[in-house]
Amino acid sequence: MPGIDESLLEAMRLPGARGASLVDWISGLALGAVGDAPGGDWEATAAETAELARHVAESGSLAAGGAPGAAPAAGDGKEPTVEDLIATTADAYHLLRFVSTPFDSTVFLHLWLDRNDGNLALARIRLAEIADRLVLG
Repeated sequence: MPGIDESLLEAMRLPGARGASLVDWISGLALGAVGDAPGGDWEATAAETAELARHVAESGSLAAGGAPGAAPAAGDGKEPTVEDLIATTADAYHLLRFVSTPFDSTVFLHLWLDRNDGNLALARIRLAEIADRLVLG
């Protein structure tokens, strides 16, 4: 089972990958990063994406209307029911994938993907697989 560095390197092998990081959405810190950072600064990127992830994970509104019997929202001590977030720009995709763990997980994988060379559908599938195999600790 791969750790942080191996998982990030695997994400960078995806077509069009510009950069990848593992971020704690509570503290806003990057636990690991490879490749280029949007804006040239992984610390700033981690803080900004963590704010977005934290808002979605804690709001619970996106989980409302989910399937009957779906997992509870993050505010009750459970992991976020949102699987991933996608932000698009004119030339890139930013894919944030929440990582499930046996304990209260507060981390997500962030993949910065070139819009012309990347495949968003493939990236979502592969990032989910990477997140499922990721070993923290």
